[in-house]
Amino acid sequence: MLGNVVLALFFVLFPVLVIWLGEKRLALVDKIGAVVVCYAAGILLGNIGILPKGAASVQNIATTIAIPIALPLMFFSLDVGAWARSSGRALQAFGLEVIAVVAVTVTGFFIFRGAIGPETWKLTGMLNGVYTGGTINLAAVGTALRISPTLYLAANTSDIVISGLYLLFLVTIGQRVIGVFLPAWRRPAADAGSIEVEEWGSYRGMFTRERLLPLLGALGVAVVIFAAGAVFSVILPGQWGTITTILVITTLGIAASFVTPIRRIRMTYQLGHYFILVFCLVVGSMADLRTLASVIPGVIGYVTVAIFGSLIVHVILCAIFRIDTDTMIVTSVAGICSPPFVPMVATALKNRDTIVPGIITGIIGWVIGTYLGIGVATALAAIAR
Repeated sequence: MLGNVVLALFFVLFPVLVIWLGEKRLALVDKIGAVVVCYAAGILLGNIGILPKGAASVQNIATTIAIPIALPLMFFSLDVGAWARSSGRALQAFGLEVIAVVAVTVTGFFIFRGAIGPETWKLTGMLNGVYTGGTINLAAVGTALRISPTLYLAANTSDIVISGLYLLFLVTIGQRVIGVFLPAWRRPAADAGSIEVEEWGSYRGMFTRERLLPLLGALGVAVVIFAAGAVFSVILPGQWGTITTILVITTLGIAASFVTPIRRIRMTYQLGHYFILVFCLVVGSMADLRTLASVIPGVIGYVTVAIFGSLIVHVILCAIFRIDTDTMIVTSVAGICSPPFVPMVATALKNRDTIVPGIITGIIGWVIGTYLGIGVATALAAIAR
């Protein structure tokens, strides 16, 4: 019993330590990233033989709670209504990115399902979620579909490696290579709109009174939304209950973002990201390194095809619709890597005017990613039977 209490406290407090070290700019944490540190710590914990008896119950409770709480918190600050009406050209480019991702990942499903196994359809859904949205969608789709922790970790590990190579290509020679096929960027006649670009990675000031009390209120709303979604896991049988729960929580979280007092609460994204770190730590502790080593080659192949294949198809589609190079690149990054990466890539392109439309489309990707991932996975499950 005591061992499980200590384990639960570790799951809750270790991500806080990682965040604190990152804020102090400890070189290792700052360069590797909090998500990777939590995964690595979890894998180490789960594979050195020190987990107490009954650890599975603590792990299951943590994974059941973390994502449903994170989802609404990360949606609360999104002004979906205003942003969805702006940046028309970027929206078109992002729509083509979504089409490219779906086409390539579905094709990849039929190529790699023999190498990966019976859960490939779940992996396809996760890849659709993460490459139109972000890590939150990867986790939400994986949770909804009840994918095995080892395959989830293999997917996330492969994504970190391959998306890093993808970003390296874009910030070095990508603009010149893609510019051979697409027209150059031109300043639009009117601004795409304004947006307050929050420093999503910073937790500074979270524990001041003016931030903490509203955040506790936001956490309370997230808990209520979680409870409302959890009702469906009781009403509906098996996996359908889990899927419906995640979709209801996503929908209610987005709906809450239209309530102005909720949307104006600062740092709800960061609080939601903390719960993502808890999830990463716990999932890492559930992974078996021997099994991971056996499945990861096929997953790396699939992820490589998904990222670079969708990039190629996206370029082809943008060439057909005469979308410029810079808009294509930032909307690709918004989908493949999520909004926080857009400013970095826009700076490398020497085109800061693309930051706003890139972030707008990436946020829309966060909104649709879970629905798309679950939808594609469910369709493939029916086809593959």
